[in-house]
Amino acid sequence: MLPLFTGAAHAAFDAVSPLVVLADAPPEPDTSGLADWLRGFFGPLFLVIVSIVAIFFLFTREITRFAQFIILAIFIGIVFYVPGIIEVIATAIARAMGVPTE
Repeated sequence: MLPLFTGAAHAAFDAVSPLVVLADAPPEPDTSGLADWLRGFFGPLFLVIVSIVAIFFLFTREITRFAQFIILAIFIGIVFYVPGIIEVIATAIARAMGVPTE
């Protein structure tokens, strides 16, 4: 039976220690701009879908569904484009209920 490593490859494998391999591990991914990138990618897509559905409701003359859809789309758009608003609203509701906030 032939050995798996022979010659120079076997000598190089013995020279590598696990500590060196762990020290050379790549750094963790940088996700600092991920939210902005996702917002920039899905934002226009969201607007296109909202526009198509709104035009469909207008052409089929379903004004009530159109109004409901636009109101829902506005709320989703606000949460999507201004993500800090959720924290502000939650803090305001907590203060109105008398819960102490930091």
